[in-house]
Amino acid sequence: MAIKKAPKAYNNERFLNSPPARSLRILAEYLEPQARFREEKIKDTIVFYGSAKIISKKEANKRIRELKNYKKPSKQRVEKATVDMEMSKYYEDTVELSRLITEWSIKQDPGYRFVVCSGGGPGIMEASNLGAKRAGGKSIGLNISLPHEQAPNPFITPALNFEFHYFFMRKFWFAYLAKALVIMPGGYGTLDELFELLTLVQTQKIRKKMPIVVHDKNFWERVLNFEELLKKRLIGKDDLKLFYISESAEDA
Repeated sequence: MAIKKAPKAYNNERFLNSPPARSLRILAEYLEPQARFREEKIKDTIVFYGSAKIISKKEANKRIRELKNYKKPSKQRVEKATVDMEMSKYYEDTVELSRLITEWSIKQDPGYRFVVCSGGGPGIMEASNLGAKRAGGKSIGLNISLPHEQAPNPFITPALNFEFHYFFMRKFWFAYLAKALVIMPGGYGTLDELFELLTLVQTQKIRKKMPIVVHDKNFWERVLNFEELLKKRLIGKDDLKLFYISESAEDA
């Protein structure tokens, strides 16, 4: 009886998804994006970080109107809808800033160079991709598989829609092509990304010029007390020059 041919190693899904093949999966998350970026002629990006939970003003208004469906909405529902409306300004600021950047980029000589890049999901990520699309430009989405599945937003340029398994490979592609960062309000993930990039710039592991814009002053000065870090001599005066706190989309 003839023995069936074994699959070639690179076609063996059981092996490719096993612990011994982890190095191959990591390498694939370097080489496959690299090939696509080269094909799409992407060399420079402007990266937007921010919360996936922030919604548009349109959606926030809808949630406010929905409160009328309750004879006596709970305090929790009212507070949530109120905060959603307050935070929606950052969605709109992101759309506007991404649009302005993309329009500026398209006008540059020798052409469209600085491409907006986001984490590919909802919230601030969606807003940045939307702004680029409104300006008639392309944009990148570096999504990642999470337990609470995060679907890619509909405004990413299809050829530049990526899905990562490894956070560190996703972070590499954020940093490697970035020529500037925009940090919008966000939670643990945004803070992680902000401080990792600040550390890389501070320690000169990133040697290229990397403007970091933290938006906006009213939010971040309540959340992070950099002056206290300076006062306690945990950072130096020059470390405060590694980023710029903006007060509007135009300012950013």
